[in-house]
Amino acid sequence: MLEPAAVALQAAFLAVMFLFIVWVARSSLRDLRRPDEARVPPPTLAVAAPASTLAGQTGMHALATLDPRLVVERAPGHTPGMEYEIGVGAVLGRGEQAEIRLEDPFASARHARLTRQGGLVVLEDLGSTNGTYLNEELVDGPQPLHQGDRLRIGDSEFTYMAG
Repeated sequence: MLEPAAVALQAAFLAVMFLFIVWVARSSLRDLRRPDEARVPPPTLAVAAPASTLAGQTGMHALATLDPRLVVERAPGHTPGMEYEIGVGAVLGRGEQAEIRLEDPFASARHARLTRQGGLVVLEDLGSTNGTYLNEELVDGPQPLHQGDRLRIGDSEFTYMAG
């Protein structure tokens, strides 16, 4: 016959195994239910109003041209002066889904996002661990970019050029 202590240890082991399986199943279901960023349609681009209208209504300036870009100032694995066209938007990070890949240990897989909103390019941190800095200030919420703004993620630094 089994001793009561051995039976108690077996029951405890089975309980821990059951809880582990429930935890794995719950985590898997939560990941499957999470919306995939790749399936979310890109934000609709509004028709840009004349620069004078935008500046008068919001204090923000419209883009002078249609080719905004980031210029590498310094970034691990990148050549200074290298340029990235933003197009309708781009994600910066270490992950496979990032359009602008960073070889920076302080960058998250999906660290920050640039999106076009009418005549503006807007920077948004995607909940990164180490934060995104715009002109040496921590980004808290979407921020419009202006000519010459400095964007920093970890040890990677870029300058925004509107045209």
